[in-house]
Amino acid sequence: MAEITVEAQGDAFHVRVDEGPTESTHTVTVSDEDYERLGSGYGSKEEFLRGCFEFLLEREPKESILSTFDVSVIPRYFPDFEDEIRR
Repeated sequence: MAEITVEAQGDAFHVRVDEGPTESTHTVTVSDEDYERLGSGYGSKEEFLRGCFEFLLEREPKESILSTFDVSVIPRYFPDFEDEIRR
């Protein structure tokens, strides 16, 4: 199972996905509006982004996840994202 680390870096977040001998890093942004609409049940943007990566990793390998993106692009690739990510 992957270990997902999320750290705030100014207006963006640095996300590291560690799977044993390999890891990937990502820079992710999330607007306040998207967080309130989709992730307010998570308690923090960091926890919300961890949930987003858990969602993504269930559908694709870490190497296929964009290195830099905004959460708002996820539904373009996975139409069920918004329904699934809400708690």
